Amino acid sequence: MKKPYLSVVVGVYNEAGNIAPLISQLSAALEPVDYELIYVNDGSTDATLTELKAMAHPRLTVLDLQKNYGQSLALAAGIDAATGAFIVTMDGDGQNDPTDILRMLETAERQDVDLVMGIRQARQDGFWLRKLPSQLANALVRWVLKAPVQDNGCGIKLFRAELAKSIGLYGEMHRFVGILAYLEGARIVQVPVRHHARTIGQSKYGLSRTFRVLSDLIYLYFLKRYRHKPMHLFGGLSLLLATVGALLWVGQGLGFRSESFSLVTLGAVAMLGSLQLAGMGLLAEGQLRTYHESQGKKPYRVRRVFRASGGSGRSVAAPVAAPIATAWPAQ
Repeated sequence: MKKPYLSVVVGVYNEAGNIAPLISQLSAALEPVDYELIYVNDGSTDATLTELKAMAHPRLTVLDLQKNYGQSLALAAGIDAATGAFIVTMDGDGQNDPTDILRMLETAERQDVDLVMGIRQARQDGFWLRKLPSQLANALVRWVLKAPVQDNGCGIKLFRAELAKSIGLYGEMHRFVGILAYLEGARIVQVPVRHHARTIGQSKYGLSRTFRVLSDLIYLYFLKRYRHKPMHLFGGLSLLLATVGALLWVGQGLGFRSESFSLVTLGAVAMLGSLQLAGMGLLAEGQLRTYHESQGKKPYRVRRVFRASGGSGRSVAAPVAAPIATAWPAQ
């Protein structure tokens, strides 16, 4: 069977009411190109899956995940299943505009780049809970990582398939996929895109997401500076702590006494403990990626795959093909 030129991956969680309008908009916008739509139902508890199965769209494939894994793994499942030369990822809430896709595709072809990222213009979000935290987080990321990515939170992105399939998405790293691509040396272009207000359903994002960015930022900084030379980080920290310990011992040997000396000791212990926890977290994150990638295992499970049947006008369950989830056959 001929492979499509463009694959559009949409991860959805409790987006009932948004399914038909967005698929209709995608069909109209992508009519000039050979494409496929891959929707990933990330354990929705509302009528999302029912609405997807009712679409019976000839170019639509629906992956129904076993449970709610989060947006990163939902997108990873869709990317693994995609067969196009270019892959678009976008949100399923109607805030991204499908008419931007072909312009992004033209940019990728004309400039021969690996990734085209959107920069949301005239954002239709609340200022205090969405815009301001997003602006602060983006500024912090640019300052710490020296990466020229303007809008990490923009959901619409267009990849060459080789890049999309080489970036392992775990945890909540979907929001930093542009940074991960940048660290791999990918050629990236950023273009302005439209942004619409959500009209159906509720946002899954809140202020708490901004705080989780900080822990992810530590890991990204580690990847940028020390992934090929981790001993430079841990060796340097060990040397620093050894120096502090030696100074404390020297002070005690010289007869230094202070009522606050116990506080100094406790401070040193607390610093040591925090560094140990940070180091353990970095090692665990790295081990997680190594575990899945070295053994070819997928960190998600596809429960069912649905595609439109020949001329029946309805969707039917298809076998879970090996490229989608080799380690997790459907039950």
